[in-house]
Amino acid sequence: MVELLIFDFDGVIADSEGLACDVLADYATELGAPMTRQQALDRFTGKRINDVWSAVQQIAQRPLLGFPEELQRRTLAVFNSQLREVTGVTKFLEDHSHFRRCIASSSAPERIRFSLSLLKLDGYFGDNVFSANEVARGKPFPDVFLYAAQKMRVDPSRIVVIEDSPGGVQAASAAGMMVIGLLAADHIGPDHGTKLRAAGATWIASSYDEIATILAGM
Repeated sequence: MVELLIFDFDGVIADSEGLACDVLADYATELGAPMTRQQALDRFTGKRINDVWSAVQQIAQRPLLGFPEELQRRTLAVFNSQLREVTGVTKFLEDHSHFRRCIASSSAPERIRFSLSLLKLDGYFGDNVFSANEVARGKPFPDVFLYAAQKMRVDPSRIVVIEDSPGGVQAASAAGMMVIGLLAADHIGPDHGTKLRAAGATWIASSYDEIATILAGM
């Protein structure tokens, strides 16, 4: 029996991965760490901002003081005018209000809250929003999912996670949770389902309608 749905955020609730990686690639290139949008997506989807900062400094081969704050500022500025929800998420949340739910994301709490408010989805999650900034290790380690399970007081074996990144799928699988790999965001490439299966996804869904069908059959 499923007792809890855990949603990743970027690429699962907010269709934000492509926007964020455009900003990251432009900013990193400006700082002397040349990067394309696709390279940013391949390397940094699902990563914490401090992990991104460390990697970009290695590429640039110099300290980049103030990088996290400026990247956050630029990203939220773009979100403010361009962010949209992943198609179908509001209807899904409305139709599945009988499931307990929370968010467990690699993004900073401020970015999650800003985005939820912008999309008018904050009321669906209340205080049940958890960030990898609150744990020792980010995805692909299971820390943030185990932290969320502990806070929500649910055994990991009774949790379904909805994820869009291979690292996130690995993290949820390592936490002992069932995982639906979602292919609904704009940044998803044609081979992404194969990557999510290889990372350990229990199911693959192309839409929230398909997630609803999976849950109905459990």
